[in-house]
Amino acid sequence: MLEGIKVIEYATYMAAPGAGAILRDWGADVIKIEPPGGDPIRLFFRTIGTDIQDNPVFDFDNRGKKSIIVDTSKNEGQEIIRKLVADADVFLTNVRPGGLERSGLDYDSLKSLNPKLVYCSLTGYGLEGPDADRPGFDIASFWSRTGVARLTVPKGEELFANRTAFGDHTTSMSAAAGICAALVEAGRTGKGRLVEASLFRTGLYALGSDFAIQLFFDRVASTKSRHDQNVPITNFFKTQDGNWICLVSRQGEVDWAPICRAIDREDLIADPRFTSAKSRRKHRAEVVNIIDEGFAKYAKDEIAKRLDAQSLAWAPVQTLAEVAKDPQAHAAGAIVQTPSAKGDGSTYPSPASPVRFPGADDGPKGPSPAPGQHTLAVMEVLGYTETQIANMIENGTIKAA
Repeated sequence: MLEGIKVIEYATYMAAPGAGAILRDWGADVIKIEPPGGDPIRLFFRTIGTDIQDNPVFDFDNRGKKSIIVDTSKNEGQEIIRKLVADADVFLTNVRPGGLERSGLDYDSLKSLNPKLVYCSLTGYGLEGPDADRPGFDIASFWSRTGVARLTVPKGEELFANRTAFGDHTTSMSAAAGICAALVEAGRTGKGRLVEASLFRTGLYALGSDFAIQLFFDRVASTKSRHDQNVPITNFFKTQDGNWICLVSRQGEVDWAPICRAIDREDLIADPRFTSAKSRRKHRAEVVNIIDEGFAKYAKDEIAKRLDAQSLAWAPVQTLAEVAKDPQAHAAGAIVQTPSAKGDGSTYPSPASPVRFPGADDGPKGPSPAPGQHTLAVMEVLGYTETQIANMIENGTIKAA
């Protein structure tokens, strides 16, 4: 879909590189500019003492890209980026705004070189306001400051951290969508634009239904325990063999009777304590106890059949080990084979990008690059001579693998 689109990625860690990886899976040519020490996330597993060559965390966000190492604190290094941007379609960065402006790599500076450039800035908090230049990480900007961390925890319980890069990759999706929208506009008008994505704004959108309630009513309900749910039949229930099931009721009163039939409690269908949403809310702890007892009579496979027979909406609450073997995950194309960085032709399973394009090549385009693997080739394409390249390697402006 994006074949022929050239992306210059000047970013480290996960959120912006994740957006670049989505664009690369969809066909864009992505050149990743790394600092002299390489993207710090390359050290993710080395930090805990492993020496395997493949790094699934780094590989997931960087598969198929070209890597060049440039010291952008040097004027020569900044000039290399300007040369790359001159004929690029997209510039993607998560460098803080102040640093970009000081080095002449901010939007206003680069759009003068390339009016059609789509410039995506991915930050913690956005490009305006008192915290525009504050460093952002997903656990802080996406998870904590947005209110997600507080609202996720049931009232009275201690806070807990989100999982690795959960906010980062949610923001990767929003950034990739924004870039694609701006590319459509640039193709129509010949003019690029600034695309501003942030962990903070994406977190607020992800929490948007609750945030909308807060903004409208100036209050929002806290997250409650299983026995204290406002809609107790939308809940989690444990089977006889220790598996958890997520049961989801539809709007209105259509699902109480089917639930009673599924757990073999038809005697409760007309019980006035449970026949309306209001009455079930009043007796919610009792409702949960009754359904708990019903689920506890059946193993997972049996309760699954009973729920399906009543056309109820449900899903197993799975571990990632179970998801990796889930036939639906494979059928949906959610797991793809990624070429190994070993260079021996082997592959290993990895998460797919978030959107499928049936019939298109929308998967990994190659392994993740070694640090500076493509520096020499890219420099030659930019027109630098062997002597110039050698001098820049000697003075530390660039580094080759």
